[in-house]
Amino acid sequence: MSPRLDARTLRDLVLDPGSWTSWDAPVGPRDVDPDYAADLRAAAERSRQDEAVVTGEGRLRGRRVAVVAGEFGFLAGSIGVATAERLVAAVERATDEGLPLLAAPVSGGTRMQEGTVAFLQMIGITAAIARHKAAGLPYLVYLRDPTFGGVLASWGSTGHVTIAEPGAAVGFLGPRVYEALYGEPFPAGVQTSDHLARLGLIDAVVPHEDVADLADRALSVLSARRTWHTDVRDAERPRREDGTETDDPEDGRSAWDVVTSSRRRDRPGVRRLLRTAATDVVGLSGTGAGEKDPGLLLALARFGGAPCVVLGQDRRGQVLSAPLGPAALREARRGMRLAAELHLPLVTLIDTPGAALSVEAEEGGLAAEIARCLEDLVTLRAPTLAVLLGQGTGGGALALVPADRVLAAANGWLGPLPPEGASAIVHRTVDRAPEMAAAQGVRATDLWRAGIVDRVVPERPDAADEPVEFCRRLGRVLGEELAGLLGRDDAERHRSRLHRYRRLGR
Repeated sequence: MSPRLDARTLRDLVLDPGSWTSWDAPVGPRDVDPDYAADLRAAAERSRQDEAVVTGEGRLRGRRVAVVAGEFGFLAGSIGVATAERLVAAVERATDEGLPLLAAPVSGGTRMQEGTVAFLQMIGITAAIARHKAAGLPYLVYLRDPTFGGVLASWGSTGHVTIAEPGAAVGFLGPRVYEALYGEPFPAGVQTSDHLARLGLIDAVVPHEDVADLADRALSVLSARRTWHTDVRDAERPRREDGTETDDPEDGRSAWDVVTSSRRRDRPGVRRLLRTAATDVVGLSGTGAGEKDPGLLLALARFGGAPCVVLGQDRRGQVLSAPLGPAALREARRGMRLAAELHLPLVTLIDTPGAALSVEAEEGGLAAEIARCLEDLVTLRAPTLAVLLGQGTGGGALALVPADRVLAAANGWLGPLPPEGASAIVHRTVDRAPEMAAAQGVRATDLWRAGIVDRVVPERPDAADEPVEFCRRLGRVLGEELAGLLGRDDAERHRSRLHRYRRLGR
């Protein structure tokens, strides 16, 4: 477990030296009973704070940010009326001044000495955070040891990115309360940051000394919607040999050649692409609601200086024993919501042998999740860019296709089933899979001619044989495409997307 740091020490570790300015107004006289008044005086003397939150602004790697941080030394970081007023006032000021908001909760929950009126303060705090996010401003949360009760159930659980201290105790019901109510200890290991990260309830466990770096990378993406045009000026532009939307991608390869190439185990996937061609990458994890699927990678990143949310189907995370399931699509929808809230471009990278065909997938609502992904993506107001990176099989691929622009690697493809499955349906044998692949027009070349794909990125002759060069090539193209989408009028772009899928194939 990390050593417990008070709010001042953590603040000074994360922010640029000498940049802190407090926003805290003195707490006025309180009309409370003598015992509670004595508790308040003792807490102030012990913590050298006048309340359980500290608020203000500073610089993070030169970027102006607002900060709200809990102070456990003041009555266990509990939230009372004065605490909530200070917190809400700071959130509202951050919103009014257009600042990213960094939160570092630590608390035992509601202040019991103030009862129900203190408990209901969580509503106002949550409303203030919601207004901040509705203004398109980033909200990053660092959960500290311990964070419990109403604090976790309000401002602790609504971050665009949520991380936590190693070994931090984090949960809703305090273990002491549980034991008092039920006469037995709460099961060990459940209410820990590491366990929550494994479940996909938080994005990562991060030591104190790494918080500033992660927050800086996250804000480089989340805050870039307003500055992207300056960030892309010095980016490497695509070369003529990288392919354009007017180039006929025909290279003489059969549909079956394309399918077999897309299945090579050494073919570069989303992880290799991010390592090679992206900057400011911040991995996110899970749905935020206790589900996590290794077949879907969710991240923030920049290509050529242009910011985006990345939804990548991870070829390494999809195996016969654990194919792409409904949780992956719920995780994808989290990424869509993030893009919508911050109006960031969304990039989907499609590379799947197909979604799960199982009892668990049926009971988990796979078909409904595909439908919801289609609904969310086709109506998303943020710019969208889809890439057929490899295999594009069935509904799992379809769920991430409907974008403003659709690209394909030369050996990417898209079909309703794997060719073997299509052959089994039509010919009652899998032996005619190559014939079915050709007949269904699954190749990137065929999709380009049909108007489904806008641009094909060459492979020379196969991405698996030139992984670094291919990823750099695709990265250059992604940067150019994202800049183009960001430069378009939002209303026109959205109308064009709806028209595209209304007229497709007609």
